Amino acid sequence: MTAEQLSIPTPDGTAIAATRRHGTGPTVLLLHAGVADRRAWDTVAADLEEDGFDLLSYDRRGYGDTAAAAEGSSLTHVDDLLTVLDFAGVGRAFLVGNSMGGALALDTALLHPDRVAGILLVGAAVSGMTDDDTPFDWKLDDASAPLMETAEDSDAPLDARIDALAHLWLDGPAAPAGRVSGAPRELFRSMNRRILEVAAPDSAGDAGVDAWTRLDELQVPVTAAWGDLDVPCDVPFYEETVRRLGQGPARILPGTAHLPGLDQPTVVAGLVRELAGR
Repeated sequence: MTAEQLSIPTPDGTAIAATRRHGTGPTVLLLHAGVADRRAWDTVAADLEEDGFDLLSYDRRGYGDTAAAAEGSSLTHVDDLLTVLDFAGVGRAFLVGNSMGGALALDTALLHPDRVAGILLVGAAVSGMTDDDTPFDWKLDDASAPLMETAEDSDAPLDARIDALAHLWLDGPAAPAGRVSGAPRELFRSMNRRILEVAAPDSAGDAGVDAWTRLDELQVPVTAAWGDLDVPCDVPFYEETVRRLGQGPARILPGTAHLPGLDQPTVVAGLVRELAGR
């Protein structure tokens, strides 16, 4: 299947870079993490090509080949997601969201349930997520804390920041640095070099949805999964997300961290097949 590269216009003039692998089956829209861009889904998409899915992925504003939001733009990430679906002529899609991509999937399902057939969350954030209403607190463990400090230090050398990000999110903070090597690691470094250079504000594109307190309102099937090597202080939030969704048990993925699509693409592809009933 040939991957078609798209440049999708938006109302404020920003062009969204997207990739489409045409298929006759249901559309699956792959939403990347905040430490990735659409290329992070390439190996998952390659695994799914034989299944006939119509596969879409795109770079959010400030990631990959999509410019940061234009100054003064009021468009949100949800607006852009709908623009991508409309441009592709897709009425309803399955959404697969990793990390911040998961938060975007949930926001979209709450605001536009008619456009979403189902959701797969992979190590997903949730808009409005807080520990103010939980019996646990978010506190970095001893392995994660120094990595996070270096990753967020704008005065640190760029390569040092990328190394810290890779250990934290790709390897997993408790795993040895370099656990994931070869092409996935080089891709991670390339994606995050671009992200750090653009430095788009975290709040850009926020749709103002407090999904954390509204998860029980979701009208579509949601499967939640995460790697057992993910950042430890985030795991209670994933577990609480599952409890609030009330849609069944989580899928714990052994031997992977925050980006299983990079180091275990076959496993993630299997979850997509389950979601879409293939």
